[in-house]
Amino acid sequence: MEKSEISQQIVLGGVGGQGVLFITKILAQVALDMGQSVLVSETHGMAQRGGIVVSHLKVGNFKSPLIRPGTADILLSFHPESVLNHRHYLKEDGKIIANTNDESPLSINATKLAIAMGAPIAANLILLGFALSKKLLYCSVTDVEKYLTKEGMRNIETNIKALKLGVTKGETQ
Repeated sequence: MEKSEISQQIVLGGVGGQGVLFITKILAQVALDMGQSVLVSETHGMAQRGGIVVSHLKVGNFKSPLIRPGTADILLSFHPESVLNHRHYLKEDGKIIANTNDESPLSINATKLAIAMGAPIAANLILLGFALSKKLLYCSVTDVEKYLTKEGMRNIETNIKALKLGVTKGETQ
């Protein structure tokens, strides 16, 4: 997409310890690397594992970082309860991409896949890869891979493996 074409509002919701903020950082930095304007707002419930975490990410020409109810293009739900907690942010034709046991074209059990690959913490990247495979986000798998392989990043091999696993599952679903 050309710079002027991108205008996307994404809500990322989960619980502490799931890497919601890590994925928000990745998506924001990828957008910046693409020359896009980015606004981010984060809300932390309890500052511990298990507390509610939600991020608002706006890519494009926006003035405020907060996403108003009924205006988000996408909800990336890292925990099943996040769909219930944050669905109200979606616009009528918005899409939910969820880490859940539900059988639907836009859901995946990223937690189960991450455990099976021996990296439970990588469920967030599996979900991101899955979302990227559906071509609903403003960036591509290549854009995210480029960011993940930057010098100084930790766990590069595991992160790329998890991202690609999500992409593969999304393409075959």
